[in-house]
Amino acid sequence: MEFLSDSVVLSRMQFALTALFHMLWPVLTTGMGIYLVIVEGVWLKTRNPDYYHHARFWSKFYVLNFGIGVATGIPMEFQFGTNWAPFSEAVGNFFGSVIGFEASWAFMLEAAFLGIMLFGWERVNPAIHYLSTILVAVGANLSTLWILTANSWMQTPSGGEMVNGKFIVHDYFQAILNPFMVNSVLHMFFATLETSLFVIGGISAWYILQQRHPAFFSKSLKIALAAAIAVAPLQIYIGHLSGEQVYHYQPTKLAAMEAQWESSPAGQPADWSLVAIPNEKAQKNDWEIIVPNALGYILEFKQNLSEPVRGLKEWKPEDRPHMVGLIYYAFRTMIAIGFFLAGLMLFSTWQWLRGKLSPENIAQQRWLMRAWVFAAPLGYIAVESGWIVRCVGRQPWTLYGQIRTVDAASHIPASNVLVSLTSFATVYSVLFVAALYFGSRIIRKGPNLDLPVPGMEVNKPAVETAPGEFVADERPVEAQQ
Repeated sequence: MEFLSDSVVLSRMQFALTALFHMLWPVLTTGMGIYLVIVEGVWLKTRNPDYYHHARFWSKFYVLNFGIGVATGIPMEFQFGTNWAPFSEAVGNFFGSVIGFEASWAFMLEAAFLGIMLFGWERVNPAIHYLSTILVAVGANLSTLWILTANSWMQTPSGGEMVNGKFIVHDYFQAILNPFMVNSVLHMFFATLETSLFVIGGISAWYILQQRHPAFFSKSLKIALAAAIAVAPLQIYIGHLSGEQVYHYQPTKLAAMEAQWESSPAGQPADWSLVAIPNEKAQKNDWEIIVPNALGYILEFKQNLSEPVRGLKEWKPEDRPHMVGLIYYAFRTMIAIGFFLAGLMLFSTWQWLRGKLSPENIAQQRWLMRAWVFAAPLGYIAVESGWIVRCVGRQPWTLYGQIRTVDAASHIPASNVLVSLTSFATVYSVLFVAALYFGSRIIRKGPNLDLPVPGMEVNKPAVETAPGEFVADERPVEAQQ
């Protein structure tokens, strides 16, 4: 239990706890914001009341996640001033401003229009309401842009240099557009969108299994599936591009991701271990299943194996990441989930083309619906695993190659950090239970399909005038009956 007296280790544990817990909530808001834009746009186009009710129903999950995301995000950023003050002092002229952009550009935009999106349905013009929904989604995804820009810069610092212990920016745009930035932003954007799509699809599948509004929820499942057709393979491809960047810019991280202890020279493709038991003390894998030459070809199919794949032994122990087993299996968990979701998408698309997802047949696809329910939480696990790989694999650096983690931490008593860490763990446990409780209440209650639709009077139900086109029934009530 020596770590209990090490303030650096405790500060790392605290930031890991707050970051991993906070990440659970904006993952859904950023992706679901786009989904809400889609369903509200379809409602405005077709006037089909089902899509209006979808927008109202799924927005409840949005606001639940938004509230907890705000409550957990602010304490996380405060730690840069409490637990990581030397780091903030050294890089604040760039890192601080980018974090400030996230608050002023993204959070303020999202918060400003959220009230109109939630409560303005019958109070503002439909075009204004739709614009508010769009701006909420834009604000949510701007957070992804700025947070990933800041973190990417920590991975590949550029645009300036360290002078007397402080980072001096020479080219602000070069710092923003650092080598990791574009792929990192895209990878996280598609991760949040894919996670949200499978959450929406999984909840929809649960209702279908329960025989509750199957025709209604078949629509949301199909929207999620249609979007996943593009998102799932793109996410895998961008993930591969990110892996190539790690190979070139952070070779120690790649070696840890693959538990690669020995180097493979240029021109000789490296083996790839499917599963292994890394042993850091012995600097080897105690057991592994190897696919010969596979790693080299995965990484270097564009470069003709022109560069070596370096193993962990090439660096001193203090200059390479530890917890290799955690990095190794977090990476494989993320990859396995990505391929599982893509496979589920492909099989579901095949069933859709065969007519098995029609409102009349979808309830019979019980195993497929169970697979969607099973897939609902997997995106969260993949996102958390990816962040573990990204940040634990960056060690022992906070600013890669520039500031070591031990030098970035504040010199405060370990007992103080232990108290705050315990407090965060307690409060976040309560918040997690509360989120599960209120989320389950929303699911148990289900959508209110009797909610009046703006522009359609209660005694004038919608009638279909053409496929997908709905207008209010203007006939007398007696004729409607």
